[in-house]
This record gives sequence, structure tokens and C-alpha cells, in this order.
Amino acid sequence: MRQTSVTRLFEQVAERLELTHVCGTPDRVLSVSEERVWPADLVGHLNLIHPERLQILGAAEVAWARRQAARKVAHYVTEILHARPPAMIVADGCEVPGLVESHCREANVALFTTPQPAASIVDQLRLYLSRELAERTSLHGVFMDVLGLGVFITGDSGAGKSELALELISRGHGLVADDMVEFSRVAPTVLEGRCPELLKNYLEVRGIGILNIRTIFGETACRRKMRLKLVVYLQRRTPGEGDPTRLPIEQDTMEILGVPVRKMVIPVAAGRNIAVLLEAAVRTTILQLRGIDTTQEFIARQRALLISDNPE
Repeated sequence: MRQTSVTRLFEQVAERLELTHVCGTPDRVLSVSEERVWPADLVGHLNLIHPERLQILGAAEVAWARRQAARKVAHYVTEILHARPPAMIVADGCEVPGLVESHCREANVALFTTPQPAASIVDQLRLYLSRELAERTSLHGVFMDVLGLGVFITGDSGAGKSELALELISRGHGLVADDMVEFSRVAPTVLEGRCPELLKNYLEVRGIGILNIRTIFGETACRRKMRLKLVVYLQRRTPGEGDPTRLPIEQDTMEILGVPVRKMVIPVAAGRNIAVLLEAAVRTTILQLRGIDTTQEFIARQRALLISDNPE
């Protein structure tokens, strides 16, 4: 189960969302216990169908309440609070309805106000919870920003991952994390990679030691986070091992947190410029993401040539 608390949420976003605590103890827990429940589902506009959500009241909800009989509104609010929602937020700079405040005090449900628009509050809280409660895993390797694409470099021990990262940084690309990368699934098909706080800005190169990349190469040499788009596996060749497929028909993938990610295997051997090969792999991936597959284009050209040579 992945969970956080209203107290932590208030500490993290209160200043940005201009939240003011009115009443109630912010000790409730927001949690994701089922696979089908997404963190963004834990917050929404005032809703009796989903009373367990963090409830947001905006100008539309307050205006509706003023048009209804007090008994009807009291019943509606009581039903929602009976489900013990984590908190309620009155947005759009609206004055807190007395009935809502009294019921929140009675049920000890945290009540906040903010002058910001309700729709903006919902969007920002959903984004916050998607990151705070995302599924996470840590993988060994180097995470880079290469030509604007998040590339996770992994492979056999001693294959030269850190040396490759250093070469890429010297060519103008950016470092996200070395040695250990924390990946989070922030959306159903989106993986975001970050560096653990302890390792931030550092790169270990065998024979040299630990380098502070930000100090050596400047601010632009490091990235805070990137979305993962490509996995590059550095494979050390052993004597007698067969050659890899020269014309791969199907795209290889690696599954991380249930999300398939494009994967390319680059054999490592003396004399090969791995940095150039990786840049070429990234450029190829960018073209594929735009719907341009050069392998399939070559196969189609070859097929067309065979048909033209043998019309029958």
C-alpha cells in the first residue's frame, strides 16, 4: 500500500496553493491499495458518488448549495463526511458555508480555504499525488538526457557505463543519475527517473574516482528528472559468442513497473565509439516515435525491388 497524509500534503503544497487551515485535524491518510485505483482518483470536485476523495468545493458547488433547501444540503454534506474524506477545500475565494464548517468541526474533518480556482487546485493536487504515491523501483545504471530523450544505460559489469556517460556529458548531454536510478510510474504509461539525493550531481569513473559533474561541467550538465524513453544495454562480447541480429524486425522492449520501454543492445568491443553509436540509437528512436522506421522502409524498398525484378 502506498500512502501519504493530509499533514504532509499541507506541508508540501500549502504555500503554493495558498491554503489556509480553518478547522479539523489534518491526520487522515490518502492511500492507494488497489491496482485499479490511480493516485489522481483521490481528489476531485464535491461528489457523493466518490465521498472518500479529497473534496474540492468551488464557486459552482457553493452557488448550488445556496439554491437548495438547508435540509437537503445538510443531508448531502453529512453523507459525504460519513465516509470520512481526507479533507475538504473551499476554493475560488468563496466564503466557507456555515453549514459545511460546522459539520466538518463535528466530524473532525480538516477544512481548508484558498483563493485559487477550484479546477487549478484539482489539477495541482492530482499532479502532486500522482508523484507522491507513484509506484517506484530502483535500478542499477546511468540515466542520461541525450538529445532531449531520457536514456537509461545499463549492461554487464565493467562494460563502461560511467565512461560512456562522461563522454556523453563532454559532448553536451546531461546527467540525471549515476549508479542508482529511482523510477516512478507517474501515469499509466509514463516512467520518470530521478537521482537519489545522496548521489545527485556525482559520477564515479573507475581509475579517477568520484566527479562532481555540476562543478566540472557547469549547471547545464545535470538534469533533475527525465521521462524514460529508451533503455540501452551495453553487452560485453565473449569469444565464440554469436553475432547479434543485424536487421532486427521487431522492436525489443524492457518492462519496468509494468510499462514496456524500447530497448537497444549495443555490443561493446575495442575500437567501437559507443558514444556515437548511442547517439545514433537515440536519433533512430526519435524517428520511430515520430512514426519513421528506417528498418521497415529498407525492407519495403527491398520487397518492391524483388517484385519489380520478378513481375510474375
